[in-house]
Amino acid sequence: MRGGSGGGQGATTLEVRLAERYLSALDEAEAGGRPAACRRPLFQYRRHPGVRPVQFALGGLHAHIAHDLALAVVDTCRTRDCEPAELEGEFERVGDLLALLEERIHDELMPGPDLLRIADPLTHLVSSWSLERAREAAWSAAQVLWRLREPPSPAQEFRRQTDAGAGLVVRFLLTPCR
Repeated sequence: MRGGSGGGQGATTLEVRLAERYLSALDEAEAGGRPAACRRPLFQYRRHPGVRPVQFALGGLHAHIAHDLALAVVDTCRTRDCEPAELEGEFERVGDLLALLEERIHDELMPGPDLLRIADPLTHLVSSWSLERAREAAWSAAQVLWRLREPPSPAQEFRRQTDAGAGLVVRFLLTPCR
């Protein structure tokens, strides 16, 4: 893992666990490993001329929320030996940061209104995705994973299905629009 534990409570924050999951996924991809199902479409479509940067940014953001955030909650609960409910404040702070990132993505990567028609497929795709719904699903998934943590088989299956579901949404977001 990148970075050290640094000691103290700061190293076990939800924000740190979430960043570690993202950086670990990057390290694995750079090493030639097989990415999680939620990230595979990002690699498969990265050179497709009909997929715009805003789609990749939102697809990556969705993978980070739908997959990494739920697992980061569980990681943090294990480290702290606490229940997910004790992380709600941190979860909300992370959500606020992600909302700022989503706003920046829209501001910097979404084509201006003069380039899009009202029924433009890109407008439809981008407006169909909801950060709030993704966060709600991540919170629900984290709670289920926490409850399933003892018998590893159901927890592993739920993690696989959560990853596959996130991958489906990412694939949808990467629908070529040109």
